[in-house]
Amino acid sequence: MLSLAYVYSKLLKKIRGNSIVLSCIHDTSKIESGSTVVNSTVSRYSFCGYDCSILNCDIGAFCSIASRVSIGGVRHPTEFVSTSPVFLSHKDSVKAKFASHKYLPVVRTAVGNDVWIGEGVFVKAGITIGDGAVIGMGAVVTKDVAPYSIVAGNPARLIRFRFDNDVVEALLEMKWWNFSDSELCRLGASFNDPRALLRAEGFL
Repeated sequence: MLSLAYVYSKLLKKIRGNSIVLSCIHDTSKIESGSTVVNSTVSRYSFCGYDCSILNCDIGAFCSIASRVSIGGVRHPTEFVSTSPVFLSHKDSVKAKFASHKYLPVVRTAVGNDVWIGEGVFVKAGITIGDGAVIGMGAVVTKDVAPYSIVAGNPARLIRFRFDNDVVEALLEMKWWNFSDSELCRLGASFNDPRALLRAEGFL
């Protein structure tokens, strides 16, 4: 039986709500409370955990994003004399302005389909995470991630690929994440055996 303290803490976590601005979230997807999503898209059947920050990002279908994940961000002008926004034209946390130089580049980040991002991951703006990739907990991702690869660490490095190369190529050709719900219901029972699924559908 759940304790009253657990139920209360869970309720407090939920009622904070989320902040979704200038973004398109598919009806079948879920953004948990405490998370901020700005100028981004999230495709079908994807979810984002608690206390995430997602900025200028396109997220594919069937993605699993754990809590406390940060994806994307804004650049500061390292080529200027100062990186402080008090010399820039846009509004920021500090109200003071000593100049109004225009500098607010939008760098988009791409997360493929069926990507799993572990808790506490930081993803640098402007990179691409390939379909089927797995990002280990606490990783700092500074470079593009290949499809169906598993990466971890700071900076994130390749650990291994999820499947043999022929299976990876077949899955990328199949693009099952584009299938209709009825097709996925028909095929779902075989999702625990990639080779059997791909052979049955003529991709191997």
